Order: sequence, then structure tokens, then C-alpha cells
Amino acid sequence: MLYLPNSMVQYLAMAKPSDSQAPRAAPGRPKDLAKRGAILDAARQLFLEHGFAGVSMDQIAARAGVSKLTVYSHFGDKDALFLAAVESYCDAQVPTALFTPAPDQPLRHRLVGVARAVYALMASPDAVAGFRMMCSQASATGTLPDRFWDAGAGHLQAGFAGLLARRTAAGELAIDDPARAASQFFALLRGDLHPRMIIGCCGCRDADVDAHIDATVDLFLRAYAPAGAAQGRQPAR
Repeated sequence: MLYLPNSMVQYLAMAKPSDSQAPRAAPGRPKDLAKRGAILDAARQLFLEHGFAGVSMDQIAARAGVSKLTVYSHFGDKDALFLAAVESYCDAQVPTALFTPAPDQPLRHRLVGVARAVYALMASPDAVAGFRMMCSQASATGTLPDRFWDAGAGHLQAGFAGLLARRTAAGELAIDDPARAASQFFALLRGDLHPRMIIGCCGCRDADVDAHIDATVDLFLRAYAPAGAAQGRQPAR
């Protein structure tokens, strides 16, 4: 039997954590993705129903079926949760795969695919309601509007700018500032249809979306065609 001096026994007794001490999570321990998704869904629904200022973390926790501590553990505060909900919704509607390298796909085919997904997002009831909410004076305070833009449209435009930069390097486009070109593409895509949706104009959802997307892509390609490239619409492939 191993013999320990009294001093060592006392040291080990002092070093042993008490039963009242909560165990610490291992560094880098993954969060529960199902709970995270439930929190994001609940937050998006409640923010659209009541506005940013009208929603509490308690309400979000109750709607998601988790504790408030779990909500804070995943997102830290209400601002961070709001922005995560915006980014998550945009990523679900416009998958990042649309912006990843795919050099074998024809350029026009890629741009049309991006345009369709982004337009569908902009025209979705949740996105329209979100823009309306951010246009209200109650929400447009502090840095939240800028951060809302960065998490939504700005986030998508950054991914698209990367695609444009790669296609420019391959000689398919002549773009000096991919970020500016991405912003221009999104502005062309919004056209007058998106602001009309925001203010509730009747009939704007019945517009010929296919013709609008084709015209947007063709105009963009003509504007940024490399010197000597054939002008006009490229055949769809």
C-alpha cells in the first residue's frame, strides 16, 4: 500500500474540486447544432412579428424551447443573435456553393444562377418584411443598420465579388474593382421591382422575372466584357 505523508494528503484534499463547482466545458467543444437552428428560427420569426426592439431573449428562448442561458451561450447578446439570424437566412436562400470556384461552368450560366437565387431572396416575404422593419425609425439606431447590411446584402456581395475576381483573372471579364462591380450587379438586379415590393405596390410580383434577370446579366456582361470580346447576348448553356 502506498504511504503518503500527512502534508501530501492535505494538499490533495485542498486541490480536489468541491461538488459545488460546475465542470468547465472542454475548449472548442461544439455547440448543439439543433438547438442553434431552433434559436435562429425562433429569433427570425419573432423579430419579423414584433420588430427588433419588441423582442426579448426570454421570448426567443421560450419560442425555441431552450433556456435563456442556452441562447446567451450560443450568441452572446440580442444584437449578435439578430445578425446571425439575418446571415443564416441569406445563406439558406443563396448557398455559398453559388460563389465557390467552378471554372468549368460557363460564365453566363453562373451569373444567371446567382441572379435567380438572389432575386428569390430579395422577393421573399421574410426579406421584404425585414427591410421594412429596418426602415422604421425604431430599429434604425446606432450601428445596427450598417451591421444588418453587412450580414445580409454585404455578405452576399462579398462572396459574389470573389467569383468576379476569379473570372477576371481567367480573362473572362475586365473588372478593376470586383467589390464595386458586385454592388452594381445587385443594384441592377433590384431594379425598381424591389423598392416597389417594399412599399407594397400591387402587381410587382407578377413581373417577368426571367426577362428581368436575363437583361440584368446581359447588361453586366456587356459592361465588363474584355477588350475585343464579342458583344451581345451569349447563348445560354
